[in-house]
Amino acid sequence: MAIKVNLHKTHREYTGGREVVPVAGTTVGACIDDLIRQYPGLRERLFDKKGQLRNFIEIYINNESAYPDEMKKVTQDGDEIHIIILLAGG
Repeated sequence: MAIKVNLHKTHREYTGGREVVPVAGTTVGACIDDLIRQYPGLRERLFDKKGQLRNFIEIYINNESAYPDEMKKVTQDGDEIHIIILLAGG
């Protein structure tokens, strides 16, 4: 299954500068697991110590929010996952 994960600029340092990484999986969680298998340094950037997705990370599938239960969302061949960092400030 060919699925692309599009990474936020701040995460690209862990992928050797790659903006898009091909992954395999039938759910977002499986795809993220495959991404982390390829680039282990991303684990602590995406997940907290309890294994929960960090609260400032947003997941989109084909430009639609995967919230809630992001990791359980089903993926299909050709899907694109975007990992977004939410910014706050004023």
